[in-house]
Amino acid sequence: MNEPLFSLRNRWFTASVGALVLIAVASFAVGFIWVPRVHARDAAATIWESICSAAGAPARYRNAPLQGDAAVLPTSVIVSSAMMGAPDAGAVGRGATLALRCSMCHGARGTPPAGTEAPHLAGQPASSTYKQLRDFKAGHRPSAVMQAMSGILSDREMRDLAAFYAVQQRETPADRSGLRQPAPRLVSNGAPMRNIGVCAACHSPGAMRTATPILDGQPEAYLRHELESFRSGHRANDINRQMRNVAHQMSDEEIALVATWYARR
Repeated sequence: MNEPLFSLRNRWFTASVGALVLIAVASFAVGFIWVPRVHARDAAATIWESICSAAGAPARYRNAPLQGDAAVLPTSVIVSSAMMGAPDAGAVGRGATLALRCSMCHGARGTPPAGTEAPHLAGQPASSTYKQLRDFKAGHRPSAVMQAMSGILSDREMRDLAAFYAVQQRETPADRSGLRQPAPRLVSNGAPMRNIGVCAACHSPGAMRTATPILDGQPEAYLRHELESFRSGHRANDINRQMRNVAHQMSDEEIALVATWYARR
């Protein structure tokens, strides 16, 4: 007996539809549940969280050492283009006085002595320095030294310090071979297939991204340590996991290459 082609009474049609449904269900389970859970840092993530992660939906980050509301978000700073006003002479002057406390590690004007791992603060955008100070004080960025130093600062004092360092002249390293060498591919092009953006799009002096540091001339050991901390999740004060997602995809060799190149800029 000949049945209509598109009819459940047609066993070939029914078998085809059933096979397609099984393939779709299996593909969904693999792509949205199994793969995200295998590669997730949080092995206890629920099935719904795995599906949302695979679909690209942002998830809330909980920083384990923090308690209560402080553990919900990676930073307490609302980053916007208007978060910092234009530095005035009064703020810079007050910041210069406060910076005396920081000179042992960061130098008198924000450039630490050669051979140290402390980051260079001279010439850094005020919004970047301010955000990091706030994160240290709130415990969102771990550091025994900086949490103690920032814990005694008021919001105005942190803004004054940021203003002081922002107007200081950034010193270039003695080894400037990075200026003559082509940028590593991750810096100039990124790796889109691995979800790694272009480093230079955010961290170059001309980028001027709010609350984003300039990496040129930073100590190599410092850059390598911070990238490794982002990769391991020890440092988690990046908004929307931007740096953690990038560093998680980087190999030890790539981290060393990028750190060395930026340190010689």
